[in-house]
Amino acid sequence: MAQSLPMTSSPQAKRFDWSNLGLRVASAAVLAPGIVAAAWFGGWPYLVVIAIGVALLAIEWGGMSAPVAPTRVAAAVAAAVLIAVFVGYRGDFIWAWGAITLTAAGAAVIARGVAERPADAAYGVLYVAPAALCLVWLRQTDQGHWWTVMLFAATWAADIGAFAVGSTLKGPKLWPRFSPNKTWSGFIGGLAAATAVGALMAALPAFRLNLVAAALVGLAVGLATMAGDLWESAIKRRFGVKDSGDLIPGHGGLLDRVDGLMFAVVVMAAARWANQWGWH
Repeated sequence: MAQSLPMTSSPQAKRFDWSNLGLRVASAAVLAPGIVAAAWFGGWPYLVVIAIGVALLAIEWGGMSAPVAPTRVAAAVAAAVLIAVFVGYRGDFIWAWGAITLTAAGAAVIARGVAERPADAAYGVLYVAPAALCLVWLRQTDQGHWWTVMLFAATWAADIGAFAVGSTLKGPKLWPRFSPNKTWSGFIGGLAAATAVGALMAALPAFRLNLVAAALVGLAVGLATMAGDLWESAIKRRFGVKDSGDLIPGHGGLLDRVDGLMFAVVVMAAARWANQWGWH
């Protein structure tokens, strides 16, 4: 039986490189329109985008959790998550949620012998699958295109607001042990931006959600986005890496960009479910 390794320290975070800002903006400008278009039109293009995202996240997870033999772990995590996604896409969401537990256990079994901590493969499934499945379910609900666009808009607003306000005002650190660059000012700025986006969505005549409810949903999504970002920072510290990968120029890995979204979509799905039962 492989012994567990102690938590490794991640490299000391550096101050943000403003010279890299243009590359970050350019990368976002290329990727965001395609993602929003897929979410708006739904159907198989949206499913393909989710499947590609799952595969890339699995590759990054394999690289972080099993650097000696990442391919086997990545394949196990990707297959496990995609089974749940495809079952959910067919409308069998109860079976899809059940599949997550079973396939997570299967990923751990497959990872035995190549990963120092086989349970990390199972956790990779439990980390990625709920978010992917909620993305599928959210889009299939009534007005799902509006709710999915609101999810992306509020999540991105939280990230941008946190970065802009935190970089400008600085101040006390939010959680220096895991994320030395994040500040309380950025946290508040991100929440304010996400709440504002929620309120703005209520102003759209086609979107059936009142102002107060939409603002509260935006706030909840903002909180979830911040929580997901901090959680991924703790995961990277555990694995001793600075970035999850180098897929997106100026941003790092895909997980570095969607860490907040992975928590936010679960909260948004919960809000949508409550809305279906009369909360609006």
